[in-house]
Amino acid sequence: MNHVVQRFFSTAAFVLTVPAAALAQQPLKAGFIYFDPVGNAGWTYQHDTGRLEMEKALAGKVTSVKVESVNGQDAAQVMQSMIGDGTKLIFTVGFDYMEPTLRVARDNPGVSFMNATGYKQSGNAGSYNARFYEGRYLAGIVAGRMSKSGVAGYVAAIPIPEVVQGVNAFARGMRSVNPKAEVKVVMINAWFDPPKERDAAISLINLGVDVVTHHTNSVAVVQAADSRGVHSIGYHSDMSKFAPKKSLTATVHEWGPYYTDIAKRALAGTWKPTNDWLGVKEGVVKLAPFGPEVPPSVRQEVARATEAIATGKLHPFDGPVVDQDGQERQKPGTRMTDDALQRMNYYVQGVSSRFPRQ
Repeated sequence: MNHVVQRFFSTAAFVLTVPAAALAQQPLKAGFIYFDPVGNAGWTYQHDTGRLEMEKALAGKVTSVKVESVNGQDAAQVMQSMIGDGTKLIFTVGFDYMEPTLRVARDNPGVSFMNATGYKQSGNAGSYNARFYEGRYLAGIVAGRMSKSGVAGYVAAIPIPEVVQGVNAFARGMRSVNPKAEVKVVMINAWFDPPKERDAAISLINLGVDVVTHHTNSVAVVQAADSRGVHSIGYHSDMSKFAPKKSLTATVHEWGPYYTDIAKRALAGTWKPTNDWLGVKEGVVKLAPFGPEVPPSVRQEVARATEAIATGKLHPFDGPVVDQDGQERQKPGTRMTDDALQRMNYYVQGVSSRFPRQ
């Protein structure tokens, strides 16, 4: 008998002798796929922090693995490798993974999949996202109060609705406290490119903005702002340690409770594919602690707006909503629907940069 066959029969014999009760007690194995390194701040860092919180909350019941820096083309292969290792719950943490997730899910009906920021679902693949725009509106209030020039800069990744919502909500937050506020935007066409992010921030600062924020995945923007003595508002994580002199706050996303809940459902056999969109009300979106320069009056104003959003009294896109060309997009006295938000392809009044047309 050759060694390969001998090893197969040895393994098979071992598996057959494991009691059924012991097999039933095996922990659920969850897998996470990320498109950039975990690092120490940003989008992937926040999700990985949530993964670790899930493991801690469900110690002995759930284990997890992560694979970093996976592009969309390689995602299917990574998922198949995870499944081969016994993974039964897979989180693909990025929009570019949506289609590969659906393809792999179709071929593996016994595995549960959840894709972050996608919008498609299937029989065993759901999706989830955060209402980033709610935190952006709150951050806009801070920027509107703290900017002396009334002009803020925004480094953005790619002009998809999720990103555009954030730009527009930030501008509307600023204008809720300063009707003449203006937001200048630079799109870098990348989620994670620290040199490009830094160059974009510097270019905005050279144009005279005195508050800078971003929808990209590194700390390059806040670091650039701090080096030039300009206020910054971070994204995804509390980035104050990377901008210790001029950080105002950050729009932060907390994923631990959500991942724990999904894993609990998978363990109980009650998981079903959903399309979850979570925000301030659910505690997924919040602002980081304020920097020392933010006065009590602004902190209190933000607290009131946070409560209003959480209770449904305030929506960042309550009408009227008018785009930068003067077209009414939401009538006065009405509230923008989720469907309209997910198709947003224009800038609102208050954004001075032209909307990128592809």
